[in-house]
Amino acid sequence: MQNQLKLDRRSVLKGLAGVVLPLPLLEAMGEEVVGKPPRRFCAIYSANGMSLPEEKHGIADWNWFPRQNKDGKFIFGKSNEPLNPYRDQVSFLGGLAHANGPRNDPHVCSDMWLTGAPLHDPKPGQYNTMGLDQVVARHTRGLCRRPSLVFSIDAGSGYMSRTATISYDQDGKPIPAENNPRRIFENVFKGSRYSLDAQRARLRRHRKLVDAVSENAKALDKRLGRADGQKMEQYLTSLNEFEMRLEASEKWIDIPLKKQDYSHLDLDASPETDPQSYYRTIFDLMALAFDADITRSITFMMNREDGMGISDTFPLKLGMRHTHHNLSHKDDKDGLLEWAKYDHFLSEQVAYFLGRLNEFKDNNGSVLDNSIVLFGSGASTTHKNVNLPTLVAGGANMGLKHRQYWKSGDTRMTDMYLSILHSMGIAEESFGDSRATLSNSIFPA
Repeated sequence: MQNQLKLDRRSVLKGLAGVVLPLPLLEAMGEEVVGKPPRRFCAIYSANGMSLPEEKHGIADWNWFPRQNKDGKFIFGKSNEPLNPYRDQVSFLGGLAHANGPRNDPHVCSDMWLTGAPLHDPKPGQYNTMGLDQVVARHTRGLCRRPSLVFSIDAGSGYMSRTATISYDQDGKPIPAENNPRRIFENVFKGSRYSLDAQRARLRRHRKLVDAVSENAKALDKRLGRADGQKMEQYLTSLNEFEMRLEASEKWIDIPLKKQDYSHLDLDASPETDPQSYYRTIFDLMALAFDADITRSITFMMNREDGMGISDTFPLKLGMRHTHHNLSHKDDKDGLLEWAKYDHFLSEQVAYFLGRLNEFKDNNGSVLDNSIVLFGSGASTTHKNVNLPTLVAGGANMGLKHRQYWKSGDTRMTDMYLSILHSMGIAEESFGDSRATLSNSIFPA
């Protein structure tokens, strides 16, 4: 029997002059490339919960959750009206929570949002578990340039709790996030062999520094305190993650990126001066990364818990009277209304992102049709760990059925995560403490 030729998707033609050209999508590359457009996952996190006024407040139409009709369809509340143009591509899910949530400090809910881990009783030497985005990255890392992109408003990894990232690796260590638009653009879209060599040299210098510190500590017979030990551990995690990204980038260095228009990008956008311009620049970079198939897993932490970081002042920059964390403790009509108006601002930014994903096209629909976008918070209101605000968008080509406000009693968030994985064709048997996928929901059976 004659062997069939099957070309690797990274195959390139090299001209006589050394010019590198990508091969066209040939049948020889396999069904994975020709017949299966990329399946992508994106998680967008907002801290401190959302404004959920009660009937007694007289502003029920400002509740983040929509009003539900008898047929299961919904009516947008005012805080989510910016998403109305994408009604056919979004759904709200109510009643979701992490089983471990009520046992944990409510201010660390961002740490467990994508993991569901028992932070209150971790295994020895392990604070968290692997996040949903990294499970996706593990299954798609061989198909794209970067296993994942991790962004946040403040960058880095923060502290052991109240982190500045929502991504956790297979060992439950926080993956440091990036927040500078220009650095993101240069590293993700303008990588060259020269820049990779420079980054590799920088990594070697950092490794030497870590070795020197370790040897010095041994020589002086000293032990790092717990806080210093955690910082050193996070620093080493950062270096390991940096090295993994470099190795992935080096494999693709000779394969040209898809041609795209970058002229609209404001790479100097600053969250300190213009939060909206900054958010939209990050969302532009995320959409471009998906369109060019640079990665199939992205997380973006729009703000941090417990009043930490620059984003806590955004409501003030928008002309409001209180900081974000301060708003999350309001329980009066005026306070809840101002909080809801800030939710409206955040919805505007998410709507912008969905619009960008709709503008980019795959061979069977829009990029949004081939992406599952999760937007929500790890708390409902005033740091409560139940009924977590959750919106899912996109994924039409993965069988998701939208225009719904789905709610089925108290449901484990990890069950929804397992549904997301299965919709993406990732056949994991479980995720965290999940018990089953969601039934009769927006996800395919």
